[in-house]
Amino acid sequence: MSTTRFSEPPKKHLGQNFLHERTVIDRIVQAVNPKPGDQLVEIGPGQGAITFPLLDRHGRMTVIEFDRDLIAPLTEAARAHGELSVIHRDVLKVDFGELAHDAPEGRIRLVGNLPYNLSSPILFHALEHAPAISDMTFMLQKEVVERMAAGPGSKVYGRLSVMLQAYCTVTPLFTVPPGAFRPPPKVDSAVVRLVPRAADTVGIDDPATFARVVRDAFGQRRKTLRNALSQVCDAAAIEAAGIRPDARAEQVPVADFVRLANSLPR
Repeated sequence: MSTTRFSEPPKKHLGQNFLHERTVIDRIVQAVNPKPGDQLVEIGPGQGAITFPLLDRHGRMTVIEFDRDLIAPLTEAARAHGELSVIHRDVLKVDFGELAHDAPEGRIRLVGNLPYNLSSPILFHALEHAPAISDMTFMLQKEVVERMAAGPGSKVYGRLSVMLQAYCTVTPLFTVPPGAFRPPPKVDSAVVRLVPRAADTVGIDDPATFARVVRDAFGQRRKTLRNALSQVCDAAAIEAAGIRPDARAEQVPVADFVRLANSLPR
């Protein structure tokens, strides 16, 4: 008889809010819609709210969990649902490319209810491994999803918007109220799908140069590009790329940032 249970309360320092609302869980599973042969990898499975229904549908998957107190109960509870491989590690130290070695076409599918305090670092970590990922279905703070999908001219359009949209198609799916979690967070959440663009359509010559241009451009939002990018290029280079040097970063479309970065010497 099983004696291992999910007995630990959610840990605030790990940003744990465990999903329990069945209708929300069903919508996430439907959004993922696993197909035969998919290699599913879940970030932060918690108490298995999304894990077990996906296992019921798909039969096998991998999860990455940092909290050692969840490993044993997750492993034991999963036996009734399918084959679960558990990686006990900080997700920021996991090489998604390695996980994709045995996956169809060398790519994995990521899913997860991301901890709010780590959502941006996890997203940037995933970007570094974009060629190894076919798609990502994540739940995050609604405000973060709005930033991810924002267009130029929006007050929330920023570095995260440009970096993600340069490499991925970003599609917000639906909003999730606080009551769907235990304990309920103080903000709404949202589910978003990211699909990495094919490498030959991204059009970025040097990722490091592009990242620096975007980082510096948004480093001080009130500055014009002429001033914000003074350590990267001069006003003539900005103008040569078809961008007004007196514009602010929040007014510049993603494609213009790509064109500017590609025009700079490396």
